[in-house]
Amino acid sequence: AAPSSISALMSGVLIKTGIYGIVRFCAFGLGPPEQSWGVLVVVLGGASAVLGVLYALMQHDLKRLLAYHSIENIGIILLGLGAGMIGLAYGRTDVASIGIAASLYHVLNHAVFKGLLFLGAGGVIMATGTRQIEQLGGLLRRMPWTGLFFLVGAMAISGLPPLNGFASEWLTFQALLYGFHGSAEPLVHSLFSIGGALLALTTALAAACFVKAFGISFLALPRSRAAADAHELPAMMLAPQAFLAALCVGLGLFPGVVVRMLGSVMASLPGLQPRADVVRGAMGMASGLSGSDSFDHVVPVLLGAAMLGGLAVAGLLTARRGVTARRVPTWGCGGELTARTEYTATAFSKPLMMIFQAVYRPTREVEALAEVSPYFPQEVRYRSEIEPTFERYVYGPMLRGVIRVADGMKVLQAGSLHAYLAYVMALVVILVLLVWWRG
Repeated sequence: AAPSSISALMSGVLIKTGIYGIVRFCAFGLGPPEQSWGVLVVVLGGASAVLGVLYALMQHDLKRLLAYHSIENIGIILLGLGAGMIGLAYGRTDVASIGIAASLYHVLNHAVFKGLLFLGAGGVIMATGTRQIEQLGGLLRRMPWTGLFFLVGAMAISGLPPLNGFASEWLTFQALLYGFHGSAEPLVHSLFSIGGALLALTTALAAACFVKAFGISFLALPRSRAAADAHELPAMMLAPQAFLAALCVGLGLFPGVVVRMLGSVMASLPGLQPRADVVRGAMGMASGLSGSDSFDHVVPVLLGAAMLGGLAVAGLLTARRGVTARRVPTWGCGGELTARTEYTATAFSKPLMMIFQAVYRPTREVEALAEVSPYFPQEVRYRSEIEPTFERYVYGPMLRGVIRVADGMKVLQAGSLHAYLAYVMALVVILVLLVWWRG
């Protein structure tokens, strides 16, 4: 509901205060954490990551979609943090350092690419007057710079190399894999393997979600007059997006520099021993847990170059054969292609809704309006909803319980100064008796 610039600040910075509290208090503030604490953090992180991205896939409001991805990324942060806490609990400080580094790295990365995406969404909303993806389309021709920066943010949050999201998610995978390898306890074995599987599923679903968000919003034909009349943002609004997009690229191309900086931060945390062999130059990193002859050494810029190299080779082969591009109307099965015949966000996400219908519990209404025969309807109205399970069965009852307790406590605030002094005196007497009894 906030303005998009404030949404970027809230998602990128404000919600990280909870992570800061968990790190300071649960992970390091009370001595070595209990293994049960790390298990709880991993379980909550895995559930948050998967459920956050699943609900994001069903959103057709651009800002709500990004907000649900904040839930997903907090889950990824908790997966790394929980792995580090479990490592500290059973004495594997090497695994703990990788997990904590991955968690802190993703805190930074999420602040950058989510801020970029929210600023891009704000630009789209200002240019079109709507947040509904179904009413957008064709914006890349009208807002090329905004589309480019939004694409960078979408690729970063999807974990594609050589952008920053790939680096922190790769470190999280390493913490989970080596945590599984280094423990003989069955609970840790199963938990780390399930956590790695959930992280892989989350990454794949996030990529699918942002294919929908970018493709339906910026490609194809405009679906509304507002999208057709959209124009590029002023330079003052593009400059912050360009800066954040450059940070997404820089934090991904130079993971060694970031990990080295995080090492100095982790050195101040009790029980952690940052490993120097994690850094492999400015552009490389490794888990450092299985020797120099392992395959855990990665250079994101080389992966990105390999992907671009494949496209370059395809282009050279095409040019060598003398193939020239010929622009013709797109074939539409004998009919004319319009905005009404192109893919919608609802249609894109429906296969996943059917696969995960046990989570979504969807309802659907289809109404065909016809004057002559039901076989020749003039209009078809389609309405689909997913059940807000957590709002209805978790947060709703919790909220009603808190309000009920608060209403019951109103009697204590009667407005009487004598009553308030009596409360203070009763509290002092209780504390004195408690100290006397414990002594």
